[in-house]
Amino acid sequence: MVRVKRGTIAHKRRKNLLKYAKGFKWGRKSKFRAAKEALMHAWSYAYRDRRRKKREFRTLWQVQINAACRESDLSYSKFIAGLKKNKIELDRKILSQLAKNHPEIFKQIVEKAKS
Repeated sequence: MVRVKRGTIAHKRRKNLLKYAKGFKWGRKSKFRAAKEALMHAWSYAYRDRRRKKREFRTLWQVQINAACRESDLSYSKFIAGLKKNKIELDRKILSQLAKNHPEIFKQIVEKAKS
């Protein structure tokens, strides 16, 4: 059987992985074993937090909508129930932006939801 020298392939593999560890602190940017460990954690956190971000933003929008509704003496749950009853299909992101940037338009939506 012919001898296969793996030096170039191993070097290429390590170099490729270290490329992703650029900007890490201390030895984790230059030492292969530390970099690999750091990247495995970093990538798993990134995957997890891409999903968590969606939850966190939805809760933020709900808090902002609730604060804007309370100014018109209406709770968040009654507001959402009113929207559903009147078939107003605006998502929470848009409602939150309206509450922040265009309060007069949001007030009109609240009045519709109240009736």
